[in-house]
Amino acid sequence: MASNRSLPLTAAAKPKLFYGYIVVAASFLAMVVIHGIVNTFGVFFNPLQDYFQASRAAISAASSLSFFVMGFMAILMGILADRFGPRIVLSIGTVIFGAGYLLMSQVSTLWQVYLVFAIIGIGFSPSDVVPLSLVVRWFFKKRGMMSGITKVGTGVGMTVMPVIATVLIDRYEWRTAFLILGILVLVTVIPLAQLLRRDPREIGLLPDGEKRQDLNGQIAAETGLSLRQAIRTRQLWLVCGLYAALLFAAQSVLTHIVPYAVDLGISKPLAASIVATIGGSSIAGRLIMGFSSDKIGRQRGILICFILLVTALSWLQFAKELWMLYLFAAIYGFNHGGFFAQISPLIAWLFGTRSQGSLLGIVIFSGTLFGAISPIITGRLFDVSGTYRWAFLILLLAAIIGLILITMLKPIRQEVKNEPGRSSSVN
Repeated sequence: MASNRSLPLTAAAKPKLFYGYIVVAASFLAMVVIHGIVNTFGVFFNPLQDYFQASRAAISAASSLSFFVMGFMAILMGILADRFGPRIVLSIGTVIFGAGYLLMSQVSTLWQVYLVFAIIGIGFSPSDVVPLSLVVRWFFKKRGMMSGITKVGTGVGMTVMPVIATVLIDRYEWRTAFLILGILVLVTVIPLAQLLRRDPREIGLLPDGEKRQDLNGQIAAETGLSLRQAIRTRQLWLVCGLYAALLFAAQSVLTHIVPYAVDLGISKPLAASIVATIGGSSIAGRLIMGFSSDKIGRQRGILICFILLVTALSWLQFAKELWMLYLFAAIYGFNHGGFFAQISPLIAWLFGTRSQGSLLGIVIFSGTLFGAISPIITGRLFDVSGTYRWAFLILLLAAIIGLILITMLKPIRQEVKNEPGRSSSVN
């Protein structure tokens, strides 16, 4: 008689409603609010500059500091989420994040703005690493699609929140706008965080709702490299590099595109609508590229996004009219959304999900190192030259570097073999 090791796994019927879909829905809504509010900074840029009579580099530094703190703390949040689960980590982060926006309604000096935005960065740090590491654990067959749907929340937030913030600033003033946004995030995201569970194995399932176990009733453990094993691979640092290149371009675009448009004589509401266009286009990018990457592979999907990024930033060098900026926003937004929908599935494809939160946190931090300094460099170049021309050229060069790095990425043969449902061939 054959041993238990050689016997096939038994399968049970799937539940009527797979809890993974609830995880995706809660993560989606949390991202609408948190990421939407974060991406209103460009709308607050001019009011803050006028109030504090500061240079663009000085105002950009607040966003950069917040972004850097977020990335640094993302490593810790990823480790904590892997160990203690997502609910407590996202709940605590949301309290800190909301408190930061409440405090922004009270600031009176520029150093206080920097301090508060550092607090906001701490609170923002779980907002990507927690939901995205969750989704790839709950799904395998639909990993790209569900990651894309989750990240659509960011696109919806980017579309809606800058417009809301603009209305609040015009109707009241920037302090009241910060206060309202802080209250909004606290009353919406904390309840959503309570719906999150770390892993389908907590309820006796495997990804995609399957229930497979051996004859002893044991659910198979997660596969993949440990954190120590992964940081020794060339692949991890290539992923960090391409993420850094993307974030270097992205943070300057999101911070400076509104001031750039206003300088061209475009009204503030129309300038804010450019950010909204980026958000709307990113929704299509997240859905289409998330779904497509399940079919064509993670590397090819991200390669397409970098080609679009280079195209968009090349166009930006010549964009001087509103329609040209809308076209830029449409192309850039599609790439922006498509990339962020695929980064967590890319990490899972390369390394497995065993240390997903920790590895995603490292990759996010690598990006924030460059994303944090990018708006400052862009603002400083403008302050010195009076134009965004040289800054936008540097962003284009960063995108080209990222395009080169993604072509150099190769799968880890051991991990491809370990990944459930995969053969040793490259996806």
